[in-house]
Amino acid sequence: MGFIDELKADAKQVATDPTDEQKAIVAAVIAIIIADRYFLWIEFPFVVRTTAAVGVGFIVLFIVSYLLTGHFVPPDDDEEEDAEYEDEFHP
Repeated sequence: MGFIDELKADAKQVATDPTDEQKAIVAAVIAIIIADRYFLWIEFPFVVRTTAAVGVGFIVLFIVSYLLTGHFVPPDDDEEEDAEYEDEFHP
């Protein structure tokens, strides 16, 4: 029952003290639900409605992530900008 216990612990943490990532995901899921109902109301076809709702969810995910963290993608400190490309198949 390890999987079920982990799901319960995750659900409890989201409800009591969510992380920034969990807040962004919850906001995206809510946006998907609202967009899907809106597109159903204006009678879009199923495939268009679902694809558009997921697109709205991704947009909301990036916006909320930016508002919570202050940047879209964290910088990669480990990689060097001037590193030469090495092709392992054609040395």
